[in-house]
Amino acid sequence: MSMNPTALITPGEIAPDFELSDIQGNLVRLSSYRGSKPVVLAFLRGFM
Repeated sequence: MSMNPTALITPGEIAPDFELSDIQGNLVRLSSYRGSKPVVLAFLRGFM
């Protein structure tokens, strides 16, 4: 499945799965939270 990196996600739509490192360097995958708890994503500019 190819994804358009500029495609918008509407409220309530299931986000595509991805994996990022947390601030301690541990990999966190979005799908590991699916169905267990709500997830809020915040992308802060200039965090570090």
